[in-house]
Amino acid sequence: MQVITQVSELRQTMQALRCSGKSIGFVPTMGALHEGHLQLLRASVKDNDITVCSIFVNPTQFNNPDDYKLYPRTLEADIELLQTTGCDFIFSPSPEAIYPQHTMLQFSFGKLEQVMEGAMRPGHFNGVATIVGKFFNMVQPHKAYFGQKDLQQVAIVRQLIVGLGFDIELVCYPTVREADGLAMSSRNKRLNAEQRQTAVSLHEALELAKAQLKTQPVATIKTAVADYLNNKPEVELEYFEIADPLNLQPVETIAEGEVALCIAAFVGPVRLIDNLVVNLTEV
Repeated sequence: MQVITQVSELRQTMQALRCSGKSIGFVPTMGALHEGHLQLLRASVKDNDITVCSIFVNPTQFNNPDDYKLYPRTLEADIELLQTTGCDFIFSPSPEAIYPQHTMLQFSFGKLEQVMEGAMRPGHFNGVATIVGKFFNMVQPHKAYFGQKDLQQVAIVRQLIVGLGFDIELVCYPTVREADGLAMSSRNKRLNAEQRQTAVSLHEALELAKAQLKTQPVATIKTAVADYLNNKPEVELEYFEIADPLNLQPVETIAEGEVALCIAAFVGPVRLIDNLVVNLTEV
């Protein structure tokens, strides 16, 4: 496994591999790796000749400077974990290598970025689209792997691929959870023991909502989720939405097909997100 830090070296290496007929899989991460990331990496290793994992805490997608500063950085431990997956290349550049000058790029994803994460974190998805677009151009992968936990991000990347004509297959894998249901996240490392126990209430709230989909209207379910979390210590609900899983627009009535149950909340100082995509015929 080779660690690359320079953009020019990455481009030359990837170009040579593509010219030799190798298929390339790409897993973009911000490090602090967990089993959810490793699932994506193992899938890429299985599907492709070459797998590239980026480890880069992207400053342009943080609208809170403290959140960027406190985001866990565990490069040495990440490299050790990646050794177990069969990953071929780690791309771990400096911010200066990726942003040699202030970027003026602006992406607009319309209504898709005006709800949930887009509404709560202005500029977040512009930063996501900027870094993903840069990495796609640098790596030139055949397949790119993302996790369902960041459902809205997956939808944004899907639109980026279509809109800019990237010849890349987007592969989305289900959320990986701890034994008690908590969605695995790099941010979980910032929870103390008590907060960690409380954090599972986000998943419990989603399961509560799922159980009511066939019997209760949307407004009643949203009230039930809010009431449930309001009784949990250190939990501050930011949003809970029942939405179309493709465009993430809120639904007013629950009919058939699939719906996405999406939640964001603070547990102590740590902001967590989670979601369930539910097929109503299976409830």
